[in-house]
Parts: sequence; structure tokens; C-alpha cells
Amino acid sequence: MTGFKYTVLLFFLFFGVFSGAQEGGFKRGEELFMGNKPQEALGFLEAAIAQDPAHLRAYLYLGHIYQQLGRTDDAIAIYRKLLPRAGDEAPRAAFNLGNIYFLTGNIEYAEEFYSQAISMDSAYGPAYLNRANLRIKKGELAEALPDYELYLSLEPHSVKRPQIEQLCALIRAEFAAEERRRILAAEEAERERVRAAAEAERQRILAEEAEARRQSLLREVSASLQSAAEETRGASAGTENVQAYDGEFEME
Repeated sequence: MTGFKYTVLLFFLFFGVFSGAQEGGFKRGEELFMGNKPQEALGFLEAAIAQDPAHLRAYLYLGHIYQQLGRTDDAIAIYRKLLPRAGDEAPRAAFNLGNIYFLTGNIEYAEEFYSQAISMDSAYGPAYLNRANLRIKKGELAEALPDYELYLSLEPHSVKRPQIEQLCALIRAEFAAEERRRILAAEEAERERVRAAAEAERQRILAEEAEARRQSLLREVSASLQSAAEETRGASAGTENVQAYDGEFEME
């Protein structure tokens, strides 16, 4: 056997043993993960990723384990590292990121990643459900309702269906009550507008009547003063023609 053939044979033998050991480690980690033994699975899955940085399922499992163990920052880091190269697993990675952010109270990031999962796979039902739950938490009932309805259309046999349908009924009832309140408020506002307009008209009429009375009084006073002035002038004219008598009266 030539040296080259010997080297090639050794390479394939080594690679085959190495690959088998690597996959065997991942399989053991997967078994422990599925058996709900995250602490025991941790080392196997970390080793699998160290040996094969492109091992998508190992990333997904490891992110979930970090989350289970309370290592939130590590879980976020692993999913963010996975997301750009996750391929078909990208919706799940985005969904898992959304879950972590939701549980840690970062609502805006959670909604962003739920929406990202939906944009990657419009039939990804869990993302609709969790985004709806998040929107309920934010008080955005109008935005939550379509997500619940889409989830039920995608998962018609969901065990959560009765609770979701009940919640949707409550949301619709709240919408109906809000619409009634809006109508009543609009009607009350219209009645108030009519009352205000009527009061404004009454005040206008009263003001006009008061002005008319004032003008009438002014005319009467003006006429009375003019009449008195004319009488005064007439009396003055009667005394102007009387001549003075300068003589003395004598008594016989």
C-alpha cells in the first residue's frame, strides 16, 4: 500500500470514528434532554456544539436547557447565535427567543421575535398564540383577537381551544360594550350640544329683548327731555315782551 493510500485510509477511519463518537454524544444528550434531565444533558450537548458548530438541533436543545436552568443570558446568546443560520429551524429559534423575553418581562422584544417567527412561517401556530397572550398583557384586545382566531384555524384540535374561545367571546363582548358606551356617549354629547345651542339662543333672545328695552327707554327719556326743553323755551319767549314800568303808583 502506498503512503498516500495509507494516509487516506487512516483519515477516513479516524473521521468515521470521530463522527460516530460525536453523534453518539449528541444522541446521549438528546436522550437525557427528552428524559427531562437537563443538567445531565448539558455537557453532552455543549460538547456536540463544540465539535460541530453547525449542529442545529444541539443549539435548540441547549438553548432550552439554559432556559430550564435559569441561565437566561446564555439561552438568549445561543438562540441569537443560531438564528441567522438556523434555516428551517429559524421560526422555532425566533419563537423560543420570544418566549425567553416574554418570561423576563421584555415585552417589546418578545413581540418582535414572535412576529419574526410568523414572518418566517405564516403557519407557525404557537407564535400566534403567544403573541396574542402578550397583546392581552399589553391591553391590546383588538390586536390579540385576530391572533387567537388564526391560531385556532391552524390548530383546530388544540386542547386550549375551549379557553381560547371563551376568551375570544369575552373580548367580543367587551367590544360590543365599548361600542354601546361610545354610542351612548355620542348621543349624550349630541343632547348636550342641542341643550347648549338652545341655551345660547335663549340668551341671545334675552339679550336682544334687553337691548330693545334699553333702546326704548333711551328714546322715551330723550323724547321727555326734548319736550321739557321746548316748554322751557316757550316760557322764556312769553316774558320777553313785557315792558318794565318805571313810574310811581299814586293813590287817590
